[in-house]
Amino acid sequence: MDRSFASTLSALRREKNISQRVAAADLGISQALLSHYENGAREPGLGFVCRVCDYYGVTADYLLCRTDEPDAAANARRAAMTFLEQIRTVADRAELALEELAEGGL
Repeated sequence: MDRSFASTLSALRREKNISQRVAAADLGISQALLSHYENGAREPGLGFVCRVCDYYGVTADYLLCRTDEPDAAANARRAAMTFLEQIRTVADRAELALEELAEGGL
C-alpha cells in the first residue's frame, strides 16, 4: 500500500466531489484544519477519525491504510474466503491421511 492517511482523506473527499469547505463544515472542523489533515501537516484525534469513517462510509482500517478494502463487508468476505480455504486444506489433508490408512490395511 502506497497510501497515507492524508492522501486517503483527500481522495475520499474528491471521489465524493465535495469541497474542503463543505466536508469541513459537515465534519465539524475548520477548512484550514481539514487542509492540514489532508496535506499531512497535522494528525487528527480518534474522534475525528470516527466521524470521517461514518461520513465517507469506510472502515478505520481503510482510512488508516491498514487495508485496501474501504468497507467492512469486503473485509469480512475476504476473511471468510481465507478461512474457508484453510478449512479445505485441512479437509484435503485429512482425506489423504484416511486414504493412506485404508491402503495400509489398518
